[in-house]
Amino acid sequence: MATDSWALAVDEQEAAAESVSGLKSKDLVNKNGELKSKDKAAQSLLNKLIRSNLVNTTNQVEVLQRDPNSPLYSVKSFEELRFPQNLIAQSQSGTGKTAAFVLAMLSHVDPSNKWPQCLCVSPTYELALQTGKVIEQMGKFYPEVKLMYAIRGNKLERGMKLQEQIVIGTPGTVLDWCQKLKFIDPKKIKVFVLDEADVMIATQGHLDQSIRIQRMLPKTCQMLLFSATFEETVWNFAKRIIPDPNIIKLKREEETLDTIKQYYVVCNSKEEKFQALCNIYGAITIAQAMIFCHTRRTAGWLAGELSKEGHQVALLSGEMQVEQRAAVIQRFREGKEKVLVTTNVCARGIDVEQVSVVINFDLPVDKDGNPDNETYLHRIGRTGRFGKRGLAINMVDSKFSMNILNRIQEHFNKKIEKLDTDDLDEIEKIAN
Repeated sequence: MATDSWALAVDEQEAAAESVSGLKSKDLVNKNGELKSKDKAAQSLLNKLIRSNLVNTTNQVEVLQRDPNSPLYSVKSFEELRFPQNLIAQSQSGTGKTAAFVLAMLSHVDPSNKWPQCLCVSPTYELALQTGKVIEQMGKFYPEVKLMYAIRGNKLERGMKLQEQIVIGTPGTVLDWCQKLKFIDPKKIKVFVLDEADVMIATQGHLDQSIRIQRMLPKTCQMLLFSATFEETVWNFAKRIIPDPNIIKLKREEETLDTIKQYYVVCNSKEEKFQALCNIYGAITIAQAMIFCHTRRTAGWLAGELSKEGHQVALLSGEMQVEQRAAVIQRFREGKEKVLVTTNVCARGIDVEQVSVVINFDLPVDKDGNPDNETYLHRIGRTGRFGKRGLAINMVDSKFSMNILNRIQEHFNKKIEKLDTDDLDEIEKIAN
């Protein structure tokens, strides 16, 4: 694959200084250090930056066919997909999704035809570049196929027609190139990929632009939509933009709780929580641990106290730039730090095989003070991965947090046992 377009895109990276990867705390997080909804793009980019290899996942795939005779009827993984029809699919970062749809695009391209045949729309400049890297790598074995980036700053002469067979870009630029500038003839597109749909609809204007692009495509065009999550708004968007689809979803993660032992510790203050934490570390061997706090202030304080006790501690919070967060996570993954203290910014998408313990220094609650069950699941799901047994310990410091814990137990129908951290023998038992 020719790389001249890629070189042009790299030249434009300085223009992205104020884009997702450069966002600071006031843009990324609320006062509790949690990601704002508009920063789903930053979380997605973070996941891509820290995942250079495929992630083994135990998630089961639920296939919802429109046609029981579909070749997708018994599919269990993305590797088995051949994308014969329109598709709506749920996929986390690191599962091979990008490689799968890039393969679908490459297999549909006729290199003798010098016009765009495959169109991929990503919600941000940076995510488009990340996908482009995969296209470049896989396209090395298909040198006749060329790639063009429809992104801001990539200005072309009016009246020209693109000769590149694959175009990847952001919705606004792609729409302009199809409709206003006519660099692309949408009626000749064979494959349309809409990536990161949950990020797309969280970005103002992208939903409408994506629908307008889709309406210009021929009925024979194969359409593929991917999303990490499928809230109702994402489903409504997906069903609106992808006609008559096969649907692949991940089954809910509750079954992962079966491999995780859950406990709670009663304390009266953050200082008592910290002492309980020290007792746990003194009694059992912990390869690596992740500790979740509700606010950046608590996370900073706790990281400092743990460092004073001689622990190798990494601190992760939302005011960091995406690249800084990725660097911290990579060091933790490599074992350079044994403890990762973080706010909700890190609850999802991080797979570190050595994590044996997850500690909720503060239980997760939503903005209304109710239990955030999904975040709880994602937090403790950082342990008990790769088929191993995991351990989750929850710190309770008030009647309010005890009520939150009880409601979490009721939601998942899983007993969370009380742990006395002043009893070293009892702590030792939980490690067996």
